[in-house]
Amino acid sequence: MKKKMLMMFLAMVTLMIYPVSAFAADGPATPDLQIGLDTAFTFLAFILVFFMQAGFAMLEAGSVRMKNAGHVAGKTVLTLAIACLCFWALGFGLGFGNGNSFFGTTGFWYAGDPQAASFDNALGFSDVTLNVKFLFQMAFAAVSLAIVSGGMAERAKLSVYIIFGILFSVVIYPVVAHWVWGGGWLAELSMQDYAGSTVVHLTGATAAVVATILLKPRLGKFNKEGKPVIIPGHNQVFTVLGVIILWFGWFGFNPGSALSPMGGFFGHVALTTNIAAAAGGLAALIASWLYFGKSDIPAMLNGVLAALVAITGACAYVQPWAAIIIGLVAGAFTFMTSQWLERAGLDDPIYAFSVHGIAGMWGALSTGLFADPDLIEKGALVGKAGLFYDGGFHQLGVQALGVAGTFVFVAVMSFIILYVIKLAIGLRVTEEEELMGLDISEHGTYGYPEQMKLIAESESKTRK
Repeated sequence: MKKKMLMMFLAMVTLMIYPVSAFAADGPATPDLQIGLDTAFTFLAFILVFFMQAGFAMLEAGSVRMKNAGHVAGKTVLTLAIACLCFWALGFGLGFGNGNSFFGTTGFWYAGDPQAASFDNALGFSDVTLNVKFLFQMAFAAVSLAIVSGGMAERAKLSVYIIFGILFSVVIYPVVAHWVWGGGWLAELSMQDYAGSTVVHLTGATAAVVATILLKPRLGKFNKEGKPVIIPGHNQVFTVLGVIILWFGWFGFNPGSALSPMGGFFGHVALTTNIAAAAGGLAALIASWLYFGKSDIPAMLNGVLAALVAITGACAYVQPWAAIIIGLVAGAFTFMTSQWLERAGLDDPIYAFSVHGIAGMWGALSTGLFADPDLIEKGALVGKAGLFYDGGFHQLGVQALGVAGTFVFVAVMSFIILYVIKLAIGLRVTEEEELMGLDISEHGTYGYPEQMKLIAESESKTRK
């Protein structure tokens, strides 16, 4: 049986590598083979980015208390479904359809490859089939929305996730995507954001911090003196696994944005992505050791994620040595800003704004410092050299403008939407519902029914 399984595996591997070996032997690829290779490469990248949702589910569920774990994990699937449908209906057209400098005006209610002409301005540069391009970009939109929902954890109504998720997927994320990747005004200025430090991460994090402010802190997060109280997540092993899954998925996020394996440029992107993540984790661990006197595992995990966020926009533009610097700064700075924001009264359960927002800003600005003109010419093809390559302040100025414009737009739109929702139905569950946990109050069952039953019985005996 084992021998048969081994033979089947070898046969599958042979079939997978045959097109590449045939290409190498016979010379230049035919148009059909080229399209097939590029499309298969991009579809694999889509699968990796899509699987990042499992990482978000594990990370967020492990970062909250047991009484909210099922709700938070299930919410990941809910927001994924919302992003998929809204991006299909309107988001893809608004983000990547032909249009003006602010949003697309064609390609709504996406109907497949026959609509290809509606997306020529933004996506016509690649021969990947339009259906796979849609799936790839949809997965990015879902990641951005997952960041938003993490900042609302443990006190937002389920209905708020649904309403805001729909509007975020239609009128916020696609607009920013169009600005940078869809031929909008930031694209016209040649803003460098290879895989989305600004478009995906800063956009999601900005909406998350607005929601966090309007929702106000969780019950018991701050004592009478206003000092933060540690509310540990219920399962640190889950959070570790979540980060490893996200790190793994990032190899679709960044290298996959090349949309082609030809020329091997995606290998450089994978290299800078990986070493930046490693540097960020170590930097955050050391920073926590110096701050707390002990090494903090959640801080290390957030350092890895922050570095991945920062290198996402810069991965194609910078050399490995610069990627390490970007990762080190992202990891250390994210730890420091998360502590400062918490002391300032912000209750962000997964540190979404520090990890995805602050690091996203740094990642966007870093290309204005470290962008190598040789890499721009070789594969990145956007913008000018950074300050440290005698490129002057031009690219740094473009990057700063893109960061500022994105932050202001997303913050204002998110505030308007969430404030209207607050006036209409309220953002937050009742105090009683928050105390009993959103698993039971929103869904009627706990993610850990046996353990929660034991806890409830113990509390009942204590009261008696």
